[in-house]
Amino acid sequence: MPLASLLTADRIAAAVPADDGGAVLETAARLLSGDDPAQAAAIADSLRQRERMGSTAIGHGIAIPHGRSSALAEPRGAFLRLRHAIDFGASDEQPVDLVFALIVPEHFTQEHLLLLSELAERFSDADYRDALRDAADAGALQRLLSEPPRTALRAGTGHA
Repeated sequence: MPLASLLTADRIAAAVPADDGGAVLETAARLLSGDDPAQAAAIADSLRQRERMGSTAIGHGIAIPHGRSSALAEPRGAFLRLRHAIDFGASDEQPVDLVFALIVPEHFTQEHLLLLSELAERFSDADYRDALRDAADAGALQRLLSEPPRTALRAGTGHA
């Protein structure tokens, strides 16, 4: 499943203020819910439950908080670039400034794992991470996130 199908422009945010992981999860839940307060609360709870099992920070300043929700029929993603990097409990001890939050329907077991694998692979590319950090605004972030990493780098920022 392409990342572009998970994201909409209103679920991509640049320069997000956050003091801690809890604030990041709350902001991600609001983006993932489309500002539906009941759904945002359920999504935030799912993300917090998963985070209590262990940090979803994967290193290099990236976190991929994720969870499941019976309220959704399709998976959704949200991307946040934080104004300031924060401690997210990463094993490499690097603070996190790039967050891709993912929520999937309860029954998406295999698809959930495939999406997480795709995200981890995409964010393992140092040039791609740099391009996301250097992107001028949410529109530039959307272009980078919507294209395959190498294509996005050539078209979006001049990195590659």
